[in-house]
Amino acid sequence: MKFRATLTGFSAILMWSFLALLTVASGKMPPFQLLAVCFAIGSIPGIVVLLLRPERLQLLRQPAKVWITGIAGLFGYHFLYFTALRHAPAVEAGLIAYLWPLLIVVGSALLPGERLRWYHIAGALMGLAGTVLIVGRNGFHFEGAYAVGYGAAFLCAFTWSGYSLVTRRFEAVSTDVVTIFCLVTSVLSFVCHLGLEETIWPESAGQWIAVLGLGLFPVGAAFYAWDYGVKNGDIQILGAASYAAPLLSTLILTLFGFAEPSWGIALACLLVTGGAVLAAHRMILRRDNAERPQAEAAE
Repeated sequence: MKFRATLTGFSAILMWSFLALLTVASGKMPPFQLLAVCFAIGSIPGIVVLLLRPERLQLLRQPAKVWITGIAGLFGYHFLYFTALRHAPAVEAGLIAYLWPLLIVVGSALLPGERLRWYHIAGALMGLAGTVLIVGRNGFHFEGAYAVGYGAAFLCAFTWSGYSLVTRRFEAVSTDVVTIFCLVTSVLSFVCHLGLEETIWPESAGQWIAVLGLGLFPVGAAFYAWDYGVKNGDIQILGAASYAAPLLSTLILTLFGFAEPSWGIALACLLVTGGAVLAAHRMILRRDNAERPQAEAAE
């Protein structure tokens, strides 16, 4: 159960790896407009499930703290992320925002029944080092003039790590609630779009397909999978493995010709993969030891 839930959570990381590629392919739609459209699309599968199985509607009766946590997590993270990009260089803001996996690993020590081991921290730090190589391959330039952007990026990291850790305490809450999280995030993003941006729609069928792909996977199914994973899987392993997202994203962009291959990317690959394996090695070994007697009995 825990192993499968962890794999489900990792599928969210894989889907997030396609975020950059699909965003580039979606054209020039402004960020909040794109979020509004994509989260609306992402809520559709959940709405269909609720329509086909109306008895699940009662699972949406949850205390206010569940709704506040979910909406603040999804909308708050994206609002702060785009605020950081507006007020600071993308490289530095992105790196600061990507402290959230490390914060999840360290913060998990505060959760009931969780114990923080040295290999969890070491794996997360290796992932962070790999991310530094990816994000900062052209150098870093931290300047005081961008303090607002850096502050927003830090809040962004704390918001998503906090959402993930608190969600763990709501393990009895059905993942159906993510449907409402997506809907409300779509509405709030649309309000931000009206106040901050000019409306620009995709200009071709290919761009619309990219928007649809974003809504169904990185900005849709990924959040359902992440919710299930952090509630039922190993949150420390998921935290450390999350550093695979920027690496895989860069590899995908390289494969499609949007980035150049380099030795730095290769080293980052080793660091992120090694960190994830180190953080997860106990779970992998436990699963192998559990399956070996079953295989011998079958023979």
